Amino acid sequence: MHINYISEQNSILNHFLAQIRDVNIQKDSMRFRKNIERIGEIMAYELSKTLDYKNIDVQTPLGIKHTTTIAEPVVLCSILRAGLALHQGFMSFFDNAENGFVSAYRHHYDNDDKFEILVEYQAAPSFEGKNLILIDPMLATGQSLVAVLHKLHLEQKPKEIHIAVVIATPEGIEYLEKNVPENCHLWVAALDEKLNEHNYIVPGLGDAGDLAYGIKL
Repeated sequence: MHINYISEQNSILNHFLAQIRDVNIQKDSMRFRKNIERIGEIMAYELSKTLDYKNIDVQTPLGIKHTTTIAEPVVLCSILRAGLALHQGFMSFFDNAENGFVSAYRHHYDNDDKFEILVEYQAAPSFEGKNLILIDPMLATGQSLVAVLHKLHLEQKPKEIHIAVVIATPEGIEYLEKNVPENCHLWVAALDEKLNEHNYIVPGLGDAGDLAYGIKL
């Protein structure tokens, strides 16, 4: 698995990352969603540089321009519900992409720290031979992404798999490296310190889904 750390160089990305973490700013859910969307746009642009392109001729009002375009179709697939705002950012750049959505959540047996990942809903197009971009804001343990990927990957074989996350932990990355196919590329906007005893990212930002769409029951 090839890993790309996007925020290693200073850019406007770091400004948006700071705002989604700030406890005083993130209370504005509309601004939080917009900043996640902006991060998605930046990540989509960086990811687009690594795709395969083909030569095309474009007719302009004054002549023919020789240029390039993405060779294989792109499928964007996000994990509900936290991935929706990030998905919107990617969709702004990959505006011809097909779109898929999958649910995955932690099921705690006895309200303790032990859990399993349940994947119950899937609505996705064919991604056979296409570029699959799997979108989820937070890479904590990595179990949700692996569960979703295994469910999707059992049925069809994409050309390349790109996993895009806003914040990741070393533990989550290590888990992915052991459990995803070789044709996976991980895109990380920010690498955080660790998981705490409850498997939450530290320093992190809190619950991305709750911050974007309201506290769930």
